[in-house]
Amino acid sequence: MSSAIGRSLRVYYAPGRAAALDEFHRRFMAAGDLAFDIGAHVGDRTASFRRLGAQVVAVEPQPRLARLLRLVFGRDAGVTRVAALVGAAPGEAVLRLNSANPTVATASADFIAAANGAPGWEGQRWDAELRLPVTTLAALAAAHGRPDFVKIDVEGYEAAALAGLEVAPRALSFEFTTIQRGVALDCLERLAALGYRRFNACLGEAMAFAHAAPLEAAAMASWLAGLPAAANSGDVYASLEPERITG
Repeated sequence: MSSAIGRSLRVYYAPGRAAALDEFHRRFMAAGDLAFDIGAHVGDRTASFRRLGAQVVAVEPQPRLARLLRLVFGRDAGVTRVAALVGAAPGEAVLRLNSANPTVATASADFIAAANGAPGWEGQRWDAELRLPVTTLAALAAAHGRPDFVKIDVEGYEAAALAGLEVAPRALSFEFTTIQRGVALDCLERLAALGYRRFNACLGEAMAFAHAAPLEAAAMASWLAGLPAAANSGDVYASLEPERITG
């Protein structure tokens, strides 16, 4: 696990990446804003939000990654760390760990089933389980304040996380994968119910929008459905202010 975390640190803190993250995230937040980093992993997004002057609630359930976040941000009063899963309702759930690739720890059994035998997912093995507390986006907002931006990257549990959101933040993002496009469609449906009308997306770790102008939900769903499997993953962005997600 330590070597796997080391690989993630080298990838997500690669030279030049911080500047690209900051330039991209600047459209969503400014000094004094509040951001939720749901699935904080090694904290590269949290670090970017802090460089922009935002307060951050960083949620990461994996114990070793939570310890890493404590080492990195433990003396930063602008970062609140929460060791929990984020789902549709408070309670408990099982987090399935992948020791060789902690990036894809998941609380979704359907995600693991979808990855089984899928191109690009060969060799992935979820080899441990932890029963952990579940909180909700609504509970986090009640405890820490209404966020201006929410980033959600929870490996197939995104729709469950959004089911626990009651008040729409100014903007948010959720990860999608081509092995579970139905989860992304469920997320779009939930966001439409919360009042979002325009969407954009980034492929992979690219900090650039795929579309010059925001799309309506139906067009975004069609674009997601048409992606080749090799696209693998990316993030969908939604905003109540469409200019924030204009490429």
